[in-house]
Amino acid sequence: MTSPSSTPAPTPGLGGAHEPVLPGPTAAEGTEREHRAPARHGRSRPSGGAGAWLRESFVIVVSALVLSLIIKTFLVQAFFIPSSSMEDTLAIGDRVLVTKLAPGPLDVNRGDVVVFKDPGGWLPTQPTTPQPAWREALTEGLTFIGLLPQDSGEHLIKRVVALPEDTVECCDADGRLLVNGVAIDEPYLAAGSEASEMEFSVTVPAGGLWVMGDNRQNSQDSRYKQGDPGGGSVPLDNVVGVAFVTVWPADRWTLLRNPGETFAEVP
Repeated sequence: MTSPSSTPAPTPGLGGAHEPVLPGPTAAEGTEREHRAPARHGRSRPSGGAGAWLRESFVIVVSALVLSLIIKTFLVQAFFIPSSSMEDTLAIGDRVLVTKLAPGPLDVNRGDVVVFKDPGGWLPTQPTTPQPAWREALTEGLTFIGLLPQDSGEHLIKRVVALPEDTVECCDADGRLLVNGVAIDEPYLAAGSEASEMEFSVTVPAGGLWVMGDNRQNSQDSRYKQGDPGGGSVPLDNVVGVAFVTVWPADRWTLLRNPGETFAEVP
């Protein structure tokens, strides 16, 4: 006769026949865990404190300055307009942004407004106003990294009228300039200005630009430098870049578009 099995029946509520019940910790193990748990009192303190904040601020400021210097050196630079030679396009006190991609990856075209370094003798000696050494150093530093606009100490801004090897002359029977024999209508001239009050005929040398102010009767431009080396042209290597927007004052904000139609028929 077979004896009945001695395996106890599963107890309801303790996991069923196929889920073993895991034993809980003993009293000794529970006490050991309590001793190993870190005690926490009050609020947790942020790691680093003021020192970490100062380090982060320093990194942000230095990064911003380096980025500004890179942009000013390779991409965009601000300039201050000191004279009326480009009115009504640009007024005294305007701040413009200049792309430094032209000349370079981009070409300089007829009709562009360009900033260029004085080829020599275009600008009169500027009187200097004495100022504290710290202010002069600060101004030079901020200008160097691009946070202040470049002043007019050694730069000029004019419009390109003719490119290397173009012939430009004044004027036809209607008082218009001719570029490569084609008369051009110039919508950017200041109100009341004429194309030129003096006659000239020049072939621009290779590597040069013929530039003129929009306020023709108040602009010392290529016309008045014909006796200088280059015959009044500006070396392309002296061009800092092409102005593309007026950013200040706020009510003067405008894009400086190239008047392509003006030179569309010029070969």
